[in-house]
Amino acid sequence: MTTPAILQFGCGNMGGAMLAGWLADGLDPQAFTIVDPYLESAPAGVRLLRQPPQDEGSAHVVLLGFKPQQLTEAATMVRPHIGSHTLLLSILAGVDMATLRRTFPAAGAIVRVMPNLAAALGKSPIALVGDATGDMQALTDRLMGSLGQAEWLAHEEQMDLVTALAGSGPAFVYRFIDALASGAAALGLDRAQADRLALAMVEGAAALAAASPYAPAELAHRVASPGGVTQVGIDVLDADDRLLRLMQDTLRGARDRSAEMTAESRARMTESG
Repeated sequence: MTTPAILQFGCGNMGGAMLAGWLADGLDPQAFTIVDPYLESAPAGVRLLRQPPQDEGSAHVVLLGFKPQQLTEAATMVRPHIGSHTLLLSILAGVDMATLRRTFPAAGAIVRVMPNLAAALGKSPIALVGDATGDMQALTDRLMGSLGQAEWLAHEEQMDLVTALAGSGPAFVYRFIDALASGAAALGLDRAQADRLALAMVEGAAALAAASPYAPAELAHRVASPGGVTQVGIDVLDADDRLLRLMQDTLRGARDRSAEMTAESRARMTESG
C-alpha cells in the first residue's frame, strides 16, 4: 500500500517495535517522522527530530508513543498536528477514549492500540478500540495488519483485560518458560541445556498451535495418551483447577492495575484543567 505520512511522538520500546514492524513489512521509511528528544538514532530513511516539525498538519497519521503520564505536557506540541484529516493512534496505556477526545477534539478519528513487542516481527496481538469509520478504519486495519493479529473490541472496558492478556502476556509466558527450565534444572538437568530445550519447546508448540485447526485445549488432549507421561503432567496442572485459577488471578491483577491507571490518568487530566 502507499504509505501515509506518519508522525510519531516518542519512540521507546513499543513505538520502536511498531516502527520496525512497519519497515520490515515494506512501508516507506521516508513517510515516517519521529519526534523524540532522547532517541539516539532512527532507521535509515526515517526523519528524526528533537522538536515537532514546522509543517503542521502534514501528517495523515499521528502516533502517540510516549509515556501516559507525559500526555498533559506533550499535548501542547501534538495539537497543532491534529486536524479533521488526522487518524490519531494512541498506545498510551490507561488513557481512555474520553480523555483522548477531550485532549484532541479536532482529530478526524482516534483509535487506542494495544500491541506488544512482537509487533517488530509482525507477530503481535493487537487490540483496537476507537471511533474510526470508513477510510480511517480501513487505514487502521492496513497499518495494524503489518504488525500482527488485530482485533477490534466491542467495548472500551475490555481494553484493561486485553492489556493484561495481550500486552502483559509475553512477560507471563517468559516466566512460564523460565519456570519450566528452573523445574528441569532442579530435577537434575544442566541449567543452560534446560533453558535451550524449554525455549525451543515453547517456540515449536506455539508455531504448531498457530498453524493447527484445533484449539489449544484439543491439541493438549491429542498429545496426551491415557495413563501416559503427558497425561500425568496435565493431571498435575489441572488438579483443583490450579493452572486455571493461577491464570485468572494473574490476569485479574494486571487488569485491575490497568483500570487503576485509567482512573489515575483521568484524575491528572482533570487537575490540569
